[in-house]
Amino acid sequence: MGNFDFVRQTLPSLHDDCARAESYLSSDPRSACFYSRRVVEELVGYLYDVLSLPIPYRDDLAAKINDAAFKAEVPQGITQKMTAIRRIANTAVHESRTIRPDVSLAVLRELFNVVVWTSYHHSPAPTVVPLQAQFDPAFAAKAAPLSREEVARLAAKFKEQDEAHARELAEKDERLAAHQAEIAELKTQIAAAQAAAAPDTRDYDEAAARDLFIDVLLHEAGWALDEERDREYPVTGMPNAEGTGFVDYVLWGADGLPLAVVEAKRTAKSPEVGQQQAKLYADCLEKQYGRRPVIFYTNGYEHRVWDDAGGYPPREIQGFYTRDELELIIQRRQTKLLLSSAQANTDIAGRPYQVRAIKAVGDAFDRKQPEALLVMATGSGKTRTTIALVDLLQKANWAKRVLFLADRTALVNQAANAFKQHLPGSTTVNLVTEKAVEGRVYVSTYPTMMNLINEVDGGLRRFGPGYFDLIVIDEAHRSVYAKYGAIFDYFDSLLVGLTATPKDEVDHNTYRLFHLEDGVPTDNYPLDEAVDAGYLVPPKGISVGTQFLRSGIKYDDLTEEEKDQWDALDWGEDGPPDEVGTEEINRFLFNEDTVDKVLETLMVQGYKVASGDRLGKTIVFAKSQKHAEFIEKRFNLAYPELAGHFARVITHGTPYAQSLIDDFSMKDKAPHIAISVDMLDTGIDVPEVVNLVFFKMVRSKSKFWQMIGRGTRLCPDLFEPGEDKKDFLVFDFCGNLEFFSQDLPGSQGQVQKSLSERLFEARVGLITALGDDEPDLHRSTASTLHEIVAGMNLDNFVVRPHRRAVERYGSAEAWTELSPADTEALFRLAGLPSSVRDDDEDAKRFDLLILRRQLAQLDGDMALAERVRETVQHIAAALLGKTTIPSVAQQAVLPGVRRWRPVVGGRQPANAGGSSTEVAQSGSVHRKDHSQPRLHRLRGHHR
Repeated sequence: MGNFDFVRQTLPSLHDDCARAESYLSSDPRSACFYSRRVVEELVGYLYDVLSLPIPYRDDLAAKINDAAFKAEVPQGITQKMTAIRRIANTAVHESRTIRPDVSLAVLRELFNVVVWTSYHHSPAPTVVPLQAQFDPAFAAKAAPLSREEVARLAAKFKEQDEAHARELAEKDERLAAHQAEIAELKTQIAAAQAAAAPDTRDYDEAAARDLFIDVLLHEAGWALDEERDREYPVTGMPNAEGTGFVDYVLWGADGLPLAVVEAKRTAKSPEVGQQQAKLYADCLEKQYGRRPVIFYTNGYEHRVWDDAGGYPPREIQGFYTRDELELIIQRRQTKLLLSSAQANTDIAGRPYQVRAIKAVGDAFDRKQPEALLVMATGSGKTRTTIALVDLLQKANWAKRVLFLADRTALVNQAANAFKQHLPGSTTVNLVTEKAVEGRVYVSTYPTMMNLINEVDGGLRRFGPGYFDLIVIDEAHRSVYAKYGAIFDYFDSLLVGLTATPKDEVDHNTYRLFHLEDGVPTDNYPLDEAVDAGYLVPPKGISVGTQFLRSGIKYDDLTEEEKDQWDALDWGEDGPPDEVGTEEINRFLFNEDTVDKVLETLMVQGYKVASGDRLGKTIVFAKSQKHAEFIEKRFNLAYPELAGHFARVITHGTPYAQSLIDDFSMKDKAPHIAISVDMLDTGIDVPEVVNLVFFKMVRSKSKFWQMIGRGTRLCPDLFEPGEDKKDFLVFDFCGNLEFFSQDLPGSQGQVQKSLSERLFEARVGLITALGDDEPDLHRSTASTLHEIVAGMNLDNFVVRPHRRAVERYGSAEAWTELSPADTEALFRLAGLPSSVRDDDEDAKRFDLLILRRQLAQLDGDMALAERVRETVQHIAAALLGKTTIPSVAQQAVLPGVRRWRPVVGGRQPANAGGSSTEVAQSGSVHRKDHSQPRLHRLRGHHR
């Protein structure tokens, strides 16, 4: 006979492990705890099945127990018992520390409670459950003990079996169908049994277990509790008849003085019941020892910490402080400086709004408000502001250790590098790559930190609730809390959130987390202010309507509950939910004509650099890896002459993606178009970016603003010397601007003619003006133009609409005699891409200068001709000071050059164009002498 015999009928798959846990109670406490955890793991999985609960973001026991949907179905007392069993059993499996028999007995008692509750409420046989029975250790058998190594091997074996079973269900349709049918039948049986069941009258409270779980948490914080004075410590001066009392726990410092008191109340009561009693105990100890201890009070499951001497009200905490942490709290009562009067390091963050933001956070912390939210436009220096704040907090003795959290490894690496650069005296630890290093600033992704919280080393928790003094959330928004809110619940620290989402669009849940009024962050520096002050540049929208806007639904039209659900979804590469019409969207996104039209719009209207001859740095936000690869393929078909370097896919699935990002970040180096899926949505800072292409639906407001922020950085001399970046273009093909109600200032895109276009038109103008004169010059210029047109790819989506003209002038015969109609048609070809290219921008500018001189002379505009002549002379004179350059020295003397001659202003072969030129003081057209040195020898040297 055993305590769990009833489980054969209620939850038969759990019975064997329940019996094993019970059998090891007296002979092997470690194995009893291990099998108890195994039962809880199986039981939680069972509940997820019969309650039809979605698996949370992370498929492990801790995440499942703490998931909001699970907690909504299972009483708090039961989930807390499950958590306690899990934590104690983890120690049993992974640590060599001895497990006491009283610990395993408490675990079995709690397991009995959990199994009774589940059997009574969620099994097909509630009538057989011994509702009023208590766990009786006398029934426990005595099994042969297992070593710790054997327990660890069993744990690994069970984990492997569970993963294999999960794979089988996922991969084998027939097994999944059978499993689902079994669950459906079980649900029917449970519903029928529960309809007839009587109310649950069992008392699930256990005071002894409460004390045990408090012991476990104290042990994890390094408190051995092995001295008589640690428990039931007598004090005098209590306001009762005897004037005495007994403190449940006293935590002592190395100097023999009390650091903290812990008052424990029954689990059925609120921990607040013990607040006044704990305060009175602290009064007694302060009077006796001359130092006021920190106050803890708890019911075993919920805990409160109260540093009233430090001026803080009570707050919830998920464990206890270590000795070092408590000593630091007490020491700071005298050593902390007022932040409002401290000066931030302006060498790190010295812009007025950054100094103001740091002061606003300092003021909030001085007022005992432990949370702050900074709304700062992307590109305004959130990270540097944060670093300067951390520096201030460290110098003012507010923060010893700081945690900076971001949602991607690339952002963590970027933050780590920034901290190392600006705070070299504070050791920065990147927890993604450095697991065992100690430091003062820690940077991590959210998933990495979630895993590290659960780590216990030598029975001690590495990152206890009091380990960090400040946590910084990079890009704080509701989806972060939905997935990783347990991190902020766990750590007891100051909290600073950073977001680029405009303050009026930050959701109410974010303001609630920071205990702020909606729309009133701790400090706000919006994009428009940053633009007006000259720190950032604004976006201009080019919204291209498609048939795939989100059918009349806008984000602002959703209810708050719908917004919560919408933002909690992981859109990622999977795109919108099924009801949006995934199949239809895929047909649109993967349609060749659609992609070509998007690329054509970008290549024609997008901002250009290099005197308008090259598309500026561009990010294309694609829907998925396949979509990104498809866009790259279509681009390369249209521009084969760019040899596959100009546009590249940069995603998490791209090998050596960081090297591509490094290349993209260099002003004049390919790739110039980065086609990305999520990877470049945030965190990449390339000031040269002037075009953003939204080729996917974005339904997260915070992500939308992060993506917009990729273009806001300033970039001096981007287009040419003295011509800075003033704004950037947002090409929206999927209705994102409409969805988020963003009416950006409109733009026609690139309107200025490129240098190559102006050269082409000037050459057409030259041969038209020459007529039958200067046949050699006419012929060489026409040959240059013919080669450019012949190099135009008819498969290119920009060239394709001009097919008739390209085919006509791609023939040499068409250039023998040009009519005014031909000239007009050729002007329309001037800006089309060609494989015949000259990438020497300075040399092309010189060519255009000479062509302007020739045209001015032919048109009789002697004033212009004279100005150009002076410009050329200045260039030549400047070159005479650079004769140490061999190629300049070779052309230092141009013998026999006396007069200007009309020339195409280029070099042979024909893609550069032209004939020789003679230079003289006069501006008259004179004979051409091919034996004379040529002015185009200066070409390319004058820069």
